Amino acid sequence: MAEPPLSPLGAFARQHDPDRYLAAIFAPPAKREAFFALIAFNHELARAREAASTQIATLIRLQWWRDAVAEAAEGRPARRHEVAGPLHAAITSGALEAAALAALVDAREVEAEPEGIPTREAFGAFLRAGAGGMALAAARLLEAPDAALPLVQRLGALQGLAGVLRSVPAHAAQGRCLLPHDALAEAGLTAEAVIAEPARAEPLRRALAEEGAATLAKARAEALPRAALPAVLPVVLASRDLARIAAGRPVPHPRGLGDRLALMLRGLRGRA
Repeated sequence: MAEPPLSPLGAFARQHDPDRYLAAIFAPPAKREAFFALIAFNHELARAREAASTQIATLIRLQWWRDAVAEAAEGRPARRHEVAGPLHAAITSGALEAAALAALVDAREVEAEPEGIPTREAFGAFLRAGAGGMALAAARLLEAPDAALPLVQRLGALQGLAGVLRSVPAHAAQGRCLLPHDALAEAGLTAEAVIAEPARAEPLRRALAEEGAATLAKARAEALPRAALPAVLPVVLASRDLARIAAGRPVPHPRGLGDRLALMLRGLRGRA
């Protein structure tokens, strides 16, 4: 039987988060629209800081989404928005948990803080709550067993690490730096120095990528239920990105055929 045509929400997910979109293709067909809604929601949260010029403006955008989630949980009408509408449907149907979505909103507030992320410990907490929380929400949507969720969150956090390291130049262009201040200080840097000249962070980026790649290799060796696979499949790409950054090589954007095939082959084999 032929696959149904891609929905507008699926097209949105493919355009704005192609890595997670490719992973969502491996979800059961009945779960895909809710998965696309989750991906789109996560993209809108990421845009909150990118599209705002001040901390207050970022927090207002995040509050808008927090309210949209709460209203859906209370059974109130959906907001008129291309993502809020499908998200509302996924929450009211029980496919997505409002509490997990609200936690994703909370995780993004760190990005609005003008002082940045002070310590490695705080950086780890940010990754676990953000990208790790996104993976958890996806795994719960897919009805992965509870025993798998700690591994899912660790893998998601490592995907988030790859994303932060990949985005150091882009973040600098936006006037921000998400690298932890204590790690910057150990490298003789400040967030302001990285924003002014992102190339100065290259040795630190490479060191963090090497550390992350080793941790990710160990985590990927652990057994993962197949039901949870689509939630963490982007770590295939994170692994490749961390290896590139550690070796001082650029990460292609947009992704090439090799990256896409690597993810799809692992998905077909049922392994992250």
